[in-house]
Amino acid sequence: MKTEQAFDKVIAHCRKIFEKKLQDYGPAWRILRPQSLTDQLYIKANRIRTIQLTGKAEINEDISSEFVGLINYSIIALIQLDLGFADKVDIDNEKALQLYDKFANQAKQLMIKKNHDYGEAWKLMRVSSLTDLILMKIFRIKQIEDNQGQTVISEGVENNYFDIINYSVFALIKLNNYLEDD
Repeated sequence: MKTEQAFDKVIAHCRKIFEKKLQDYGPAWRILRPQSLTDQLYIKANRIRTIQLTGKAEINEDISSEFVGLINYSIIALIQLDLGFADKVDIDNEKALQLYDKFANQAKQLMIKKNHDYGEAWKLMRVSSLTDLILMKIFRIKQIEDNQGQTVISEGVENNYFDIINYSVFALIKLNNYLEDD
């Protein structure tokens, strides 16, 4: 399976979970401020790292589900950046899914460009390294938020969210052996 096909397979799985959660809760996340989403991303990434370091999990959910959460919460964060957070739910499930698809596609297009330039170097990386890079991106986002969104030379929070999506997709591709045929 090629990287683009594996990417699509991972995103399709994540989207199904996103859609089922929309059926259960609707887009209740519309009320979340950016800092709350950053903290949620941190919780998920830190759990992955803790499990990787200790080799055990007390909750019966593997790290794959946390990488799915990182993808879905990063897409939610991009939606929130695009629309701004709300005081109440102001979009329906259909609109939420349209926005999900928009940002998942943008992440894929970025992945294709970076894979070209970096020669798919991620294939030689360890999942633990991807986790560390995700945590670094989260800490960068926190710093930019603490600076009220201002940067001197660096990319903004949006690009960091896209990188978290793509690193998480790569981790899931590796964990699920989607590239066995390569």
